Parts: sequence; C-alpha cells; structure tokens
Amino acid sequence: MSDKPTNTENKKEGRQQALQAELRELVDVVGPGPLVDLLMERAFQLQATDIHLDPLENGLRLRLRVDGMLHDIIQLPKEAAASVISRLKLAANMDITERRLAQDGHINNETLQNRRDIRVGSGPTIHGERLVLRLMPDHKRFTEFGELGLSDLQTSEITKYCNAPYGMILSVGPVGSGKSTTIYSCLDYLNQPEMSLATIEDPVERRIEGVNQIQIDPKIGFSFAEALRGVLRQDPNVIMVGEIRDSETAHIAVRAGLTGIRVLSTLHSNDAVAAIDVFREFGIPSMFITDSLQGIISQRLVRCICEKCRTPHQLDAGACEYLGISPDQLSESKIAQGTGCEHCFQTGYLGRTGIFETLGIRGELRDAILRGASQSEILRLASELGMTTMEESGKAKVIQGVTTVQELHRILV
Repeated sequence: MSDKPTNTENKKEGRQQALQAELRELVDVVGPGPLVDLLMERAFQLQATDIHLDPLENGLRLRLRVDGMLHDIIQLPKEAAASVISRLKLAANMDITERRLAQDGHINNETLQNRRDIRVGSGPTIHGERLVLRLMPDHKRFTEFGELGLSDLQTSEITKYCNAPYGMILSVGPVGSGKSTTIYSCLDYLNQPEMSLATIEDPVERRIEGVNQIQIDPKIGFSFAEALRGVLRQDPNVIMVGEIRDSETAHIAVRAGLTGIRVLSTLHSNDAVAAIDVFREFGIPSMFITDSLQGIISQRLVRCICEKCRTPHQLDAGACEYLGISPDQLSESKIAQGTGCEHCFQTGYLGRTGIFETLGIRGELRDAILRGASQSEILRLASELGMTTMEESGKAKVIQGVTTVQELHRILV
C-alpha cells in the first residue's frame, strides 16, 4: 500500500493549514484570550457543532466537528495549553483550580455577542484536563418541517400527529441524529397564543418565546420525572420532555398522553419500530402504548453534496441495483458527488439534512402491537401500509442529487 497522501487529503490539508497558520500566529504573539476568541469565531463560521481540546503528552490537540465529522485543526504547544483551558473555564464559570473531577459549564450568548450559547464539559485524563465545547443550535434555523428534509407525505403525517387532541409524539434515533431539532419543530408548530406549553430539558438547547422552559438539576433531585409531575399540575396543553431516559419518566409521560395532553419527547432507539420494544422494556403495557402514542419519527442525518464543487457522477451497476434504477435512467437523474473545495473543508459535503421514517400508531398497526407482534412483523405491516423507511428516504435523496451512496452507507450500514 502506498504511503503517499491522496488528492482529498492534500486538499483538506490546504484548508486546515490556513486556519493553523492563523492560530499559530496568535499563539506566538498574543495571550490565550484572542486565540480562544478566534477559535470560537471560526467554529461558528464553519458551522461546527463541537470543539474538542484533547491533552497530549506534549501539547493540546484541537479538533472541530463539522457536519458530524471531526477534523484536526492544530496541536498547541504545551506551554499554551494550560492558559487556553483556563481561559475557557473562566468564561464558562467553572472552577479553574479543580482539575481532578468532571465539571459542566456554560458560556452564554451575551458573552459571545449574541451568537449562540456554548455548553462546556471538562474531565481529567492521564495527560491533563480535557474540554469539549458544544455549540448550541441556532434557534432561528430548522424551525419548520420543510427545512428538515422530510418528504411531503412525511410532513403531512407529522402534522397529523401534532393536530391530534392528545397523545405522545416520539422522535427517535442515536446520539447526534437530529432528534431534538425535529421535536423543537413540532413544538414551534404547536406554539400558539391559546396554548399553554412547557418543556423539561437537560440542557435547554433553544430559547423559544411563549414557551415555559425548565432546566432539570439532578444535583438537587430535580429530575425529568420530578419536573414532569410538577408541570402536570400547571394546566399544560403541550409538554415537551427533552428525553425519556428511564421507566419512571416513561410511565408519567404515557399517563399524561392518556389524559388529554400532547406530549413531545425523544428516545434512544435504532428505528421507529424498535421504540415500541423500548417502551415494553420500560414495563409499559401494550394497551397504554397504543392508546397514548400518536406517532414515532425515526431519523438520521446525512451530509449534503457541496453546491460549489458538485459534479455529475456515473454510478456502477452495483450502486444502480441498490438504488433500484437502471443504468439507462442515470442520464435523467441528478446523481452527483462533490470534488472538494475551500467552501466544504475539502470534503465534498456541506451541511446536513435528515432522512426519516414515520410510524403512525393506528388501525392494523395498533392491533399488531396489542397482540405483542415482533419488530419484524410490525415493520413488514408498516411497509405494506405505505411507510417509507429511512433507507428508502435516503435512496430518494441520492437520486435527487442531495447526497451520495457512500454517505448513505456510512450512516445506515
């Protein structure tokens, strides 16, 4: 195998070197303040979601997560590492003298000149203290269903869930799949003056005018379950529970959905059908699942082809078979790939969109869940009733020229 760098690696190196040069120049001539300010400014410009500062034996490794992928930016010298870590901890109101225990902090949007909040987490490693900064979502983006990547049919289905007079809507998927963004969009859809809305979150990711948002605090025993009990006594129409993590919260949320309240929440589950088994494992009877659940939305995020460097792409026979199209149809399709440019960090991708499946709990599906049908049975029945699976949703986006087969395989396989 050749040790020579690939063309993509060379291109990626060019963008990284520009940012590295900028940071190195500041390291050499100024203190940690301007360096940290520039780092956060560039992270926002690149639409990064996380900043990782990992201690090494001889320095501090700095990486940015852009479109779900971590990119190496620079390794700061050891003498600069402590100052940068201290500067960030001070900004996040954390104890800079405590390096042995994990801490959580918060840099508010006023400090950041109204850009967005940043959540900061620290923890010890064998080489020193590690920091991860989570850049919270922009509350002005992805507030409507049309921005998420849903098909018209899926948008219509979710709107139907939201307009139901009571019951629960679940958004499911692994960490980083966009579940919270989808549930916030449902909350925005329901945010009307005649409605009483409350959220219970950890942390509060977006500030929404007209919604009573509650931050839980496990340190004082104020858990999701405890907060949910309190909110139920405050005459709500809609409650958003940031995440159902345990059996107690699941039971309270299900009961709320049965008593005339619309409940929105997220759950860790591989797909829509698997979420039903998670509820069963929480000890919730099938009758309560079918009576309380209006619908389940399952999703993943795929990277979009960069519009600046996209070029038409000819698929091989195997890829055509996977997509369910014939080679003759390729000339009429929009299938493309990105070659990599300065706008997309030389990856060929810029931005992300969702691929979804929506499972409405009604009719034959309701009967199947009541009789204890397996995941495979429920999935087969849902497909027969017209549910578009995530894979089918992803294939449609490849044919539409939104993403690539390689990206779809990376996310789903």
